[in-house]
Amino acid sequence: MIVKSKLKDLGIVLPKAPVPGGSYVTAVITGNLIYTAGHLPALTEGHWEGKIGSDLTVDDGVSAARAVGINTLATLEDKLGDLDRVVRVVKVLGFVASAPGFNAQPTVINGFSDLMKEVFGDSGMHARSAVGVSELPINTPVEVEAIFEIK
Repeated sequence: MIVKSKLKDLGIVLPKAPVPGGSYVTAVITGNLIYTAGHLPALTEGHWEGKIGSDLTVDDGVSAARAVGINTLATLEDKLGDLDRVVRVVKVLGFVASAPGFNAQPTVINGFSDLMKEVFGDSGMHARSAVGVSELPINTPVEVEAIFEIK
């Protein structure tokens, strides 16, 4: 119940876990790891469309990445039953739909990373890549996949 308490303190209510938009599952557990599929921003937290650097600001991107984190937490809770089963965040791969010349992808993905640190403390620190891409599904500005160690 520690993570639920932290979420409450942060004013975060998790949405329903997302359902797959294609021929895949939202997460796979193997051994003591759970791999999440690419997640998009939680629709309950706002609505973002377009590329960072032209249609949206860096701050918009950070907010969208944080919303992706909230959606990811909803999936983890759905699959694990209890977020306290998360031992640590291992690896994050963030994709940012970027306008030509935009190069602040790491700053955008900090929205996700900072949320993981807020929720899981030092165990939320992780290895990470932040990549700029020309397009993402349904014109979303941010998509993130992650690997978590679980008990």
